[in-house]
Amino acid sequence: MSDDTDDVRRPSDVGDTDAPPVEAKPYKIIFEANKCIGTGKCAEVSANWDLDLDTGLARPKTYYVDEADLAHNVRAAEVCPAKKGRGVIHVIDRRTDEEVAPDPAGDGTLSVDW
Repeated sequence: MSDDTDDVRRPSDVGDTDAPPVEAKPYKIIFEANKCIGTGKCAEVSANWDLDLDTGLARPKTYYVDEADLAHNVRAAEVCPAKKGRGVIHVIDRRTDEEVAPDPAGDGTLSVDW
């Protein structure tokens, strides 16, 4: 019998290994840039997001945020129409590894298509 937990990727382990302390920036953004469709909805609702007119893709200014910047990044994740409305912006609580937004399954599991 195999241990399936070895195959599970924790959201907090994805990306940059030089992250700020969890206490300072407890939320992490995971962005599926290869699935971005360039609508710019995220940039309309969040100061953390820009739409690059040369590439037609969105881009976050930072991947780590605190409580003060949480609400507008959650909103950016919620309004993203990519992946048939499931979005390609994911806000993760680094303390619990739960997806805060968009959380389409409603259970905190990461909704990234690896």
